[in-house]
Amino acid sequence: MKSPIKVAVTGAAGQIGYALLPRIASGAMFGPDQPVILQLIEVPFEKAMKALEGVAMELDDCAFPLLSGMVLTDDPKVGFADANWSLLVGARPRGPGMERADLLKENGKIFTAQGAIIDEVAAEDARVAVVGNPANTNCMIAASKARRLTPDRFTAMVRLDQNRAQSQLAKKAGVATTDVTDIFIYGNHSPSMFPAFAHAKISGKPAREVINDDAWLMGPFCEIVGKRGAAIIAARGASSAASAASSLVDHVRSLFTPGSIHSVAVKSNGHYGFDPEVWAGLPVKTTSPGAFEVITGFEMCEFAKSKIAATNKELVEERTMVADMLG
Repeated sequence: MKSPIKVAVTGAAGQIGYALLPRIASGAMFGPDQPVILQLIEVPFEKAMKALEGVAMELDDCAFPLLSGMVLTDDPKVGFADANWSLLVGARPRGPGMERADLLKENGKIFTAQGAIIDEVAAEDARVAVVGNPANTNCMIAASKARRLTPDRFTAMVRLDQNRAQSQLAKKAGVATTDVTDIFIYGNHSPSMFPAFAHAKISGKPAREVINDDAWLMGPFCEIVGKRGAAIIAARGASSAASAASSLVDHVRSLFTPGSIHSVAVKSNGHYGFDPEVWAGLPVKTTSPGAFEVITGFEMCEFAKSKIAATNKELVEERTMVADMLG
């Protein structure tokens, strides 16, 4: 039996957490022979901690063979202690009348504190995956507080956008989602992100040739993927939960599996024309569990360059809004 992986999860009693935790405990994230210890973190309010107790009861009742233990806490120093993976799901949602700058400032405070604590108490091989929005910039803020952990340890999730793009291409082509490969997300996890359809393949052939509808690819396809979150809120009255949880499982599993090729928001270091200091969605290849390299060399047409420039502009603007929180 392998030694358990310690997995810290913030916002563990929320909707995403409720969908996520059984998937981790079942082996979907780290594999069918990898035990886990779940270190579940909630805000210090009685209602939240009672809800967390109920979630833990359900996990107990599932009798997952791989679930080696649980920690329930409202103290981040306890929750992140010796964590191998920290999944930062909890964040303040955007409220009525709240500007994006206001949301960045409010959530920036959360990720400032969490980044510093993870750097202080997490395991030597610690990895961090940020889901709470605005995910790219929250990830940048958390990473900026680290002195021990390097920037490559901090990633943000654009896998939900990748999965949405993969599904839309499959539906348009009338094929299974598994027939769609090499669809990568560039930029921000926001409506500005760019799903690079020119690199995608359907059953091994260029997706552009199979679909043969550039007007749809450059228009409705990009818009559907970019605004899918808002469409889900309009339909169900709440933001994406099950799909976000499933995509986080995919995000971590791909980063844990050497040879995987996928989209991750990472420190751009100037790749594909992004500002070197922002965290941008980019195509990566996992080289060893938790480590990756950016795939370079994809040619970009003028349309792609314009879309990347737009999402980069948004990321730079977000960075400017939180400049006083960095470092």
